[in-house]
Amino acid sequence: MVEGSSSSDLLRILGAIKSSEIVENRVQLFTELGNLDFKDISNFTSLVDSLTVFWEDFTCLDVSQCMLNRSIIQVALKYVEFDLHTSNVLKILSIGIKANSWCSKHLKMTLLSDQDSQEEEHASLFYQLLLEAMKFSASTFLTLMKFPVFSDKVLMDAVANFVLEALNLARASISDVKKLRSCGSEILKVAHMMIDAVIKLCKALSESVNSESCDVRLVSLDKDNKKMVHVINIIKCAIENLSQIGVLAANDGGNSVNILNVTWKGVVSLLQIGRKYLAEVVSIANLLVDLIALVTEPLKCAAVAWSSPKDTVSVTEAKRILVPVKFYLINAVKIASLYPRQAYAVYREIMLCVIKITTLKIAMSNENFLNSVCAVSTELLEQTTMDLAMSFLNSDELKFEQKCEVLEWLFTNEGDSFASLDAPTLANCSLGSMNEIFHLRCEDINRGRILITSRVALFINFLRCSLELDEDLKLGLVNKLQWFLDILVEEDVYSNILVLQLPLLRGSGKTVQLVWQPLFTSLLHAVKTFMIVISSSTAWGDMESFLIENFFHPHSLCWEIVMECWCFMLRHAETDMANSLISKLCSLLKLLASSESVALPNSSLRILARSISFLLMYGAKSMVNEVYMSLVEDARTQLSSILCLALFIEGFPLDLLSDKLRNNAVQRVISDYFDFIDSFDEAALKTSTSDLCGIPVSILCASLQSLQTSIPDIDARTLKFFVSVTHNLRGSEDKVIKDHYITLLGEVLQIISNLRHLYSSIGIEEAILEIENTFVSGPTASDGYLYKCKPHLAQFMAGLIHTELSETDDDDSKNCAILNLFHMLLKEKHWAFIHLALTAFGYFAMHTKYKKLWMFVPPDAALSYDVASGAESDQDRFTEEVKAFLNKEMALLSITPNTEQLELLAREGLVLKQMVHKIPRIAEVEEVKCESMEVDDDDHNNTCSNNKKRKLGDGIIKGVELLKSGLKIIGDGLSQWNPNQLGNNELHVNFLTQFSQLENVVTQFEELAGSREFCSSLVP
Repeated sequence: MVEGSSSSDLLRILGAIKSSEIVENRVQLFTELGNLDFKDISNFTSLVDSLTVFWEDFTCLDVSQCMLNRSIIQVALKYVEFDLHTSNVLKILSIGIKANSWCSKHLKMTLLSDQDSQEEEHASLFYQLLLEAMKFSASTFLTLMKFPVFSDKVLMDAVANFVLEALNLARASISDVKKLRSCGSEILKVAHMMIDAVIKLCKALSESVNSESCDVRLVSLDKDNKKMVHVINIIKCAIENLSQIGVLAANDGGNSVNILNVTWKGVVSLLQIGRKYLAEVVSIANLLVDLIALVTEPLKCAAVAWSSPKDTVSVTEAKRILVPVKFYLINAVKIASLYPRQAYAVYREIMLCVIKITTLKIAMSNENFLNSVCAVSTELLEQTTMDLAMSFLNSDELKFEQKCEVLEWLFTNEGDSFASLDAPTLANCSLGSMNEIFHLRCEDINRGRILITSRVALFINFLRCSLELDEDLKLGLVNKLQWFLDILVEEDVYSNILVLQLPLLRGSGKTVQLVWQPLFTSLLHAVKTFMIVISSSTAWGDMESFLIENFFHPHSLCWEIVMECWCFMLRHAETDMANSLISKLCSLLKLLASSESVALPNSSLRILARSISFLLMYGAKSMVNEVYMSLVEDARTQLSSILCLALFIEGFPLDLLSDKLRNNAVQRVISDYFDFIDSFDEAALKTSTSDLCGIPVSILCASLQSLQTSIPDIDARTLKFFVSVTHNLRGSEDKVIKDHYITLLGEVLQIISNLRHLYSSIGIEEAILEIENTFVSGPTASDGYLYKCKPHLAQFMAGLIHTELSETDDDDSKNCAILNLFHMLLKEKHWAFIHLALTAFGYFAMHTKYKKLWMFVPPDAALSYDVASGAESDQDRFTEEVKAFLNKEMALLSITPNTEQLELLAREGLVLKQMVHKIPRIAEVEEVKCESMEVDDDDHNNTCSNNKKRKLGDGIIKGVELLKSGLKIIGDGLSQWNPNQLGNNELHVNFLTQFSQLENVVTQFEELAGSREFCSSLVP
């Protein structure tokens, strides 16, 4: 048809189409129709009617009929692009619905028959028709945006069906795009164009209605709201199909990136526009669950792929996997932020996803070859993961009770003991087994040992981001601080907290830097940040209560954390508040002071003294002076002596005192010490019934540990006193007196060890000979009580580098004594003594000028035995073991954790946990015992009040002693048991656990029997 054709040409061609029954002729006629110049055509109604009437819904993929449909779509597309009239919209939509539906139905049939070469022409023609149909849909969607809001129900239903069929076709095409051969990329391109057009149409429909005043709960099918109902249905349909297409594109291995972007961005934008009326009709929860699945699936595959790579995983490879994961997370964050109440419905799935990502990061940080991947993971996912956790949790739309429910689910143990579970821990879990993590369900979170450290890391992140949290969340986190301390007692967490290092983002904007920081450092920093944030909020009162309640926490790590918090508060608090706090603690210390408690390391007095000394190191200098003057300055009274000793043993910062006070304190300590040793005799010791006998020696010993400089005023009289103590110890028969002498012996050994000038004094040789006689050759050498002094002896032996030794005279008495002492120490088989002996000998060997070191090593040293047989000894083997020991000591300074280190710390953590768990049971037994022994003379309500008390039988007392003896033998055996040697670490742990329980029972029985009397009604 030439340019300038009129409407008469249109009518002539349409008439020919109607009269012709041959498909080929109709195809030719529709082709001519498509060549018309639509500018000269005024009557389009007949054209549109023909397009609708002659569309063939044939079941067989006939070439000619397929060409007919394609020519119809081409004419329709040209008409839509030229000028779509309102009167023809419904008919055009009908064509689009038919075309999309027919293409969807025949797509799979075409793919199945595509393998037959005879059907290749049909398939090629069908794919062209498929492309034309999607182009037509895209143009129609864009054209519909020009029309006002449709008020006709039939028309709106047609629009909804058209959207549905178009997206169904897009989904089917993208699902099988890999089978579409050469036209697959073209299909994806056209599908992207059509999806984008659908999104634009939905946005236009949404903006065309008065969404500001719409409440979806009031929308009904009446006359006034039918427009909104249709708009909501269309947008809902679009969102659901777009999300499904987005999932398909995500699973396409990166080949459908454009489709992936347009679908999920379209979902988010539509949800954002229709926030007020889509919350009740669109399944936000399902969208979030779909995105979470898209996040976890590639991470699961990556964990398996990276578990044992031949080469280090490159940053490019890591980004290839993690960048899409970040994209899914970002979209999940946006949706959850828009619809927090709907996100709350699936908070378990969301939080479990966050924990899984954190667990994977921690596992990667334990592998050196994955350090770069771990860093990339932190840069890409760290902040977005936390944004996902806080997207709904930090929303004003959630109630306080709902937020607490989430925190309770995240940070609680539900009464389960992790020690009883068989699940792997993070320490012994390889990256390959991380696949198990991604199969954990929401109900497994509180029972999965492998997730414990991740939950702790998540809690730390919450504290670190607390400035962004609302008041409800701050209060909720304060209430979970006790859980935080309790979980640190678990051996898995304990070991990881001490050695684990994680990459951390610091700064903001362009100044963000990635640093590797120990988890323990991050923990302290986060808690201090949290304290600052809540200092002016209503949650501060609960924070203070938490710190006060845990002031005497029995676990060393937890106590240290609590003390760090107290020190931080003291350092930044107002002066009056700080002084008031220290004053109250000092008053409490006076109430707790007693001669019995000062000798017990874990007594309340010693713990409080330790805490006060710890706090004073961070307080003002004037505060240290005030505490000293109020508690210690008047050291002539028994109370002041007890307080002085308790504080000095626990590290009272003497060096922080003012110069005058420090000099006076040192001179008083020295004066009291010399007054005691100058008047010392056994008669005075025997007449003394106080446990404070020799307290001047104890105070001097403790003060030397607190002072950073030695005290040169301590002269050789100390060595004479030491000789006198050893003489009296060997001649003493009384157990109480012997205990006093052993205490003095250990303290004087410490004093000498801290004063190097005493090693060059005239009396040092006599002292060394006395030590050798006491510990090796004398009658007391076999005395079991001397083990209390062996740690101090090892320290003394290390200080012998300051004593001149004869290289020429091997029979020199001093040399022989030192040789015998080193032999004795190096023969010790207890692991703790081995450590102390090797430390002392290693230090001595590295710093002494004496060359004949081999003389000090006995042929039967503990570490000279063959590891396998345990019997054959070899001096070369000892040298290798010492070298390995010293190398290991240096390796411990390394910041990179290793499996052996984690296992050792886990064992240590298990012992500490058993100790902590034992304390409530002992307290409960004590309470029950006190209640059962109480006598009420007035009411006679107590069971024992109506019965006389009588002594326990000697058989019971003797039996208790035998039980104690048996426990000691078992304990010695366990200490010498090397689980690695026997290859059965699990059996060793079980023995330790059972032994601890047996020890608890015997201890409680001993306490009951220690009273030597029971109510007669309780004795058979």
